[in-house]
Amino acid sequence: MKKIFSIILFVLGSSTFIFSQTPTVDLSLTPQQLVQDVLAGPGVQITNTKFNDNANYVGNRIGKFTYAGSQIDFSSGIVIGTGGVAKASGTAGGMIGPNSSSGYSESGTGSTVSSDVQLKTLDVQNMGLNDIGRLEFDFVPVGNTVSFQFVFSSEEYNEYVCSPYYDVFGFFVSGPKPGGGNYTNQNFALVPGTNTPITINTINNGSVGSSSFGGSCPSGGLGNAQYFDGVPGAHFQMDGATKSLTIEFNVICGETYHFKFAIADVGDAALDSWVFLKAGSFQSEAVQVSVATVSGDNTIIEGCTDAEIIFTRPIEQSDTAMVVYYEVSGSAVEGVDYDPLPNPIAFQPGEDSLILTLHPIQDGISEGTDSVIIKVFIVNQCGDTIVSEGTIYIIDSLDITTTVNNPVVFCINDSVQLNVSAGGGIEPYTYAWSNGSTNTTTNVPIGLSGPFDYYVTATDACGFTQKDTAHITLNQTLKIDSLIVSPTYSCLNTGYANGYASGFSGTPTYTWIGPGGTNSSTKNISDLGTGWYHFTVEDNMCSMTDSVFVDVIAAPIAVINPDKTNGCNPTTFILANESSNANAYRWNTGTGYFSVSTKDAQSISLTSSKDIYLIATNGTCSDTTKVSLSIVDCGCTDPTAINYDDVATLDDGSCLYHAPEIEVPNIFTPNGDGKNETYQFIQQNYIVSIEYWIFNRWGNIMYQTDKLSTYWDGKVGGSNASEGVYFIKYEATGLNGEKVNGHTFFHLVR
Repeated sequence: MKKIFSIILFVLGSSTFIFSQTPTVDLSLTPQQLVQDVLAGPGVQITNTKFNDNANYVGNRIGKFTYAGSQIDFSSGIVIGTGGVAKASGTAGGMIGPNSSSGYSESGTGSTVSSDVQLKTLDVQNMGLNDIGRLEFDFVPVGNTVSFQFVFSSEEYNEYVCSPYYDVFGFFVSGPKPGGGNYTNQNFALVPGTNTPITINTINNGSVGSSSFGGSCPSGGLGNAQYFDGVPGAHFQMDGATKSLTIEFNVICGETYHFKFAIADVGDAALDSWVFLKAGSFQSEAVQVSVATVSGDNTIIEGCTDAEIIFTRPIEQSDTAMVVYYEVSGSAVEGVDYDPLPNPIAFQPGEDSLILTLHPIQDGISEGTDSVIIKVFIVNQCGDTIVSEGTIYIIDSLDITTTVNNPVVFCINDSVQLNVSAGGGIEPYTYAWSNGSTNTTTNVPIGLSGPFDYYVTATDACGFTQKDTAHITLNQTLKIDSLIVSPTYSCLNTGYANGYASGFSGTPTYTWIGPGGTNSSTKNISDLGTGWYHFTVEDNMCSMTDSVFVDVIAAPIAVINPDKTNGCNPTTFILANESSNANAYRWNTGTGYFSVSTKDAQSISLTSSKDIYLIATNGTCSDTTKVSLSIVDCGCTDPTAINYDDVATLDDGSCLYHAPEIEVPNIFTPNGDGKNETYQFIQQNYIVSIEYWIFNRWGNIMYQTDKLSTYWDGKVGGSNASEGVYFIKYEATGLNGEKVNGHTFFHLVR
């Protein structure tokens, strides 16, 4: 039977799914929904699904799990357990962590079965089965193999390795074998490359458990550590799990098979086990290939747009390599009308899509419309042919046309609007004017010196461009010839401005507008302060405006900077003249004003306090300043000095000080009696700073400080120093700055 798949045009999007690191289990799905919607991948048709002989099972022995962490090898699928997989209330339970118990057990709810013939054969020590969970369904494959992935986990790890208490499970298949014969409940849950069923006794860390009860592992067991993943982690309850394992078995395309997965506790109902079946992994090897373009439609333009040809296969089939051959036809010539395409193409393991880019060649030749037809043929194992086909059309590059206006203006202060429109290319268009505008319209000023031509470039969606010019014709004679201005003094408005214009049509009018409400209808204005003044001339057709700035002559600033402001009787003061913006000066030093023309400093000797004045002048503006000089009582103003004068307000450097004094004890008794517990100086008079060191008899430093109020407590490193002779060295500074050094010894007695 041939299956024809028509081309699909689509735009790729993306979705983001965010899951918690903690596993979640959905217990609301029926067995049919779990197998059909979660477990099944491509290439299989599922029917007759039931769990524990119940097609509508509701309970907590089976559910859909979702997980976003890294503690098992896949993030979603079906989980089945010997006990609950999650509490029915939705709270944590079953296989959901944290790993809070080394022997977790939780009763399952819902319908149960009491026996299973195939599982019983795995109970080799005849311990008895409990908590059986059994999922069954029929399936029809479209390929000649079926595969799926799973992880086995258990609370029996690691204590019960090689004990009689090991939980059993199996994947049992019934149906016709390729080449003849039948599978009759054949178990495929085997250690890879062996006929040994998978249990905690056959895949483990290689060590006998602490609770093995003297049991033994089967031949070929105790090890296979390459398939053991250890403790999954805090997100799961189980104490051990296998790595993700793949089961694959041969089938006959189109035949019906029965699949049974069963799991049970052995020996007792304690210590649960769980098996995770990866979502979408139960599949046959049928391959689906589609071809599509993602350019928005199936037409591309020479030198402009490309077509993307996408070959896809189901992501579940991406574990193996695959070579795809395809057929290219149509009126376009490969290598002439478009770049050559590689053929065949190869999917590498891990790839579920391949993209070829068809790039049309711009040859500048008018050829009309060419076509490229891509066909892919895949024959599956049942003999069905899958054909995917897509057609791409290549058209010639398009010529852009532009239209701009060419205005005539009569006054240069008009705002002139320029317009542009484009056609013939592929929308949308973008525009770039020579004045920086990117709009279809732009407003430009007109000046006597130009520019009068503005350029615009139109670009279509393909990147093709067309340049055009908008020419502005100016027909104006009115102009402002010049503006003449004079500055103003800051203390008096003395500025003026004169305006001159020509080219009148009729009788002109004039207007000056400036700061402070200035508004004059004359050509010339005076008595101006500083600021911008705007001059407008208007005739019968146009008006023009220009502006001028009236600068300011800065006002003088008088500044006296004395070398000091007080002194002892008598004192000579040096008065520096640091005035600015002045060219003449008048001083009053207490005997009347006198004038000078330079900024020379003045020297004055005073026996009593005086106010000194300075007037700085520039033209009509002046500034006055004053400085007060004080004659004060002088003497020693330091209270720590011997000759301190409490009346003096200015220190004259006559202070005298006691020499520094230090006396140290010769015995130190830090024995805990509350007396002499720290080594303190007996006297340290007239000292402002001190630093001292204490050494033992071998010259090792026991203690050092540079603080006046810090003392040695007779300990070194938290332990009592031994009795004996110690040496002290000190350096101190007195109130008068005199340095004193000394050293001596003392006895430490406990």
